[in-house]
Amino acid sequence: MAATDNAAPALAWSGDEGQHWAANADRYDAVNSGFNQILLDAGGVGERDRVLDIGCGNGQLTRLAARRAVLAHAVGVDLAAPMLANASARAASENVANVSFRQADAQVYPFAQASFDVALSRFGVMFFADPVAAFANIRRALTPAGRLGFVCRTEFAGTDLGTVFDAIAPYRQMGPSITGPTSLADPARTRAVLSGAGFESVTCTHVEVDQIWGSDVSDAAEFMSGWGPLKRHIDQVGPDGAARARRALLAVLQTFAQPDAVRLRGTAWLVTARSPAAT
Repeated sequence: MAATDNAAPALAWSGDEGQHWAANADRYDAVNSGFNQILLDAGGVGERDRVLDIGCGNGQLTRLAARRAVLAHAVGVDLAAPMLANASARAASENVANVSFRQADAQVYPFAQASFDVALSRFGVMFFADPVAAFANIRRALTPAGRLGFVCRTEFAGTDLGTVFDAIAPYRQMGPSITGPTSLADPARTRAVLSGAGFESVTCTHVEVDQIWGSDVSDAAEFMSGWGPLKRHIDQVGPDGAARARRALLAVLQTFAQPDAVRLRGTAWLVTARSPAAT
């Protein structure tokens, strides 16, 4: 792994958080896979495109991109060793041969210049310690007029997930963060970051998809309690507070229960940009 300026995220993703995502790969894909087609279409991935997937996790989007780029190759990079092992094993079991995975920090990794036509990310770009430097590094890895497409969190207020967080607010705290999950929730900041990194034609489009969090309320609550943004805070309030938080979580998830699953409407910003064309 390359030297990293993102030491805290690296520790988390190669520790308990990365292990939880690896152990629950299918469940996290059920939450986020609705964004896959949106991203692949936004990036215009074609059969000859070399694709970089940033923060690839368990590699579902990377493998889908590789299936489109049948005459080229897709590379997924992530900090989390447990998920990368998962991604490689799944690629092998699915016979996706034109894909590879690297443990690397995209902020500083020495990608070969102009080695990719498209860079994509499904919620993998919100945690950079220096986002301008990170996106500049990604831009250098793209060809002239190369495409960037990613989804990132909106603000939680007014969303289904925000409703869940509000229900357990007495037992946790989660404010805005310039390096956390909502670090790119302000489109003006996102445009400034990408422009500062040398990208052009930046667009931010609000998108929504259904996200499946569990087969029923109890299942969804157990899974969500192990998800980093909730687990870190619930674990800090003591046994009594944690028990109250879980009761509140069960109650609020009941409002999203459907006969076949617990579904929340997931919101995101779809961000697209291009590297400058050759002069």
